[in-house]
Amino acid sequence: MKIATILGTRPEIIKMAPIIAEINRRGINHIVLHTGQHYDKEMSDNFFRDLEIPAPDYNIHVGSGTHGRQTGLMMKGIEEILMDEKPDIVLVQGDTNAVLAGALVCAKLHIAVGHVEAGLRSFDVTMPEEINRRVADICSVMYFIPTEESAVNLLAEGFSRKNLFITGNTVVDACFRHLEIAKKRGFEEESLKNLDIDSMDNILTLTMHRAENVDIKERVTNIIAALKELSDMNIIFPIHPRTKHTLENFGLFDDLNNLDHVHIVKPIGYLDFLLLTSKSTLILTDSGGLQEEAITLDVPALTLRYNTERPETVTAGGNILVGANKDAILENANRILNDAEFADKMRNAVNPYGQGDAAAKTVDAIEKYYGEGLLNIVAPEDIMDSFSRKMAKIDKDITVSEFEEAENGLIHMVFDGEKMRFPTDELNLKGMMITYDKRE
Repeated sequence: MKIATILGTRPEIIKMAPIIAEINRRGINHIVLHTGQHYDKEMSDNFFRDLEIPAPDYNIHVGSGTHGRQTGLMMKGIEEILMDEKPDIVLVQGDTNAVLAGALVCAKLHIAVGHVEAGLRSFDVTMPEEINRRVADICSVMYFIPTEESAVNLLAEGFSRKNLFITGNTVVDACFRHLEIAKKRGFEEESLKNLDIDSMDNILTLTMHRAENVDIKERVTNIIAALKELSDMNIIFPIHPRTKHTLENFGLFDDLNNLDHVHIVKPIGYLDFLLLTSKSTLILTDSGGLQEEAITLDVPALTLRYNTERPETVTAGGNILVGANKDAILENANRILNDAEFADKMRNAVNPYGQGDAAAKTVDAIEKYYGEGLLNIVAPEDIMDSFSRKMAKIDKDITVSEFEEAENGLIHMVFDGEKMRFPTDELNLKGMMITYDKRE
């Protein structure tokens, strides 16, 4: 078996590192393609070396650009490599342009796609990431899903439960794995060393880069107004160059930079940032991935957004959406700082993304599919079965697998009276409503 992994950005590399390490540990033939969407010193071979994984076998070097140009260049480069390498399955992670390009190329070449972190939905079609993840799911054969809620999203869109694998999120594997590396190494960024982070208390780590925040003056002004009043916290702000430029254009950068309790530093490396996150009292962010890392590291998060494709973190109680509302930011930040019971409840929220074995579960599923010949994409040889779609209330003790065998069917949705459930083989359906396909 040969597996290919496509990467394009730092978050993809971080989240795929545990899977890459697991594939290599098992001695499976494996190649890594880097699209070069983010290729700077953080994306150099040193970054892979820091995470203790091999450097990419290929780099397409597409660089930045418009979505269309970037995606087109990626597709061209990916297609040439895959036609030569002929992998049995290609893994893509998340919702970037590299995911979109890789999934589309594989679909056209009839190569199986495994989508890691499948099923996330913000239901906001103005987000490029939402389009990318939806298209990738359409093109995939295997879906490695972080939570039951994300699995239900795919069931609602008509995907077969047989192809869905609730593995947990590799962000948990990555946090545990990489934090140990970071602790051994310690802080390397001079700006953090100079701040003496280890002796600081009440650390608020801030990240802010999304256009809907930094490009809208009213929103970013409200956020900065809240930061000014959080004087009991040490605010560490690794600032993105684009964010800094925008704040300067709005005449807001100096207001923030002159505050004694705000420490603006240049963007820092992943391992330094992970170590900083682990030492924080609070995370204030508009990032998607950081919402996952915060709950994994037991750090309360306030998210500067009005929606999230990580709603499980909110439901679990480790994350609160505050938008760009000054009052909401201040109220919740001060409660975390001053209300020990409230803060402990957020810190002790049950992590919805698993216990750190997502990589092993993912590779287990791939090996099983390969062994059963299910990665082969070929034209059908049998005439298509006809089927009818039905809904039923189940009144007897019967599991999902027993029902499907008895009815020659495939269950899609299960409702237990309170919430939608993922139809695992062993789930007892008594008292539940189901929708299913019955083959004729």
